[in-house]
Amino acid sequence: MGDRLQQLIGFLAESPQDPFLTYALATEYLKLGQSDKAVQYFEELLVRHPDYVGTYYHLGKLYEALDRREEAIAIYEKGMRAATKKRDMHALSELQAVYRIATGMDEDDNE
Repeated sequence: MGDRLQQLIGFLAESPQDPFLTYALATEYLKLGQSDKAVQYFEELLVRHPDYVGTYYHLGKLYEALDRREEAIAIYEKGMRAATKKRDMHALSELQAVYRIATGMDEDDNE
């Protein structure tokens, strides 16, 4: 197990309510190719901190990479609602873009 991963696990144990640490741990597992652990931490983050809008994009992309397209679409939809609620227009536009691609909406634009 890498030093950075160990550090993040330690930080999270000290501050379990810090959403950034859970997010950082999920992305670290993703970098290490441990998709199952990454999914676990991203999903936990959504349960505990549904307003942490960055999670929706990354979990959706991970679901897509794991060939879980329907789950990705559902996560993008939830993320768009969360971003709208928080008035985070940057996150909203990113989620709308990946949602359109995942649902095939962009294919109609290219005809």
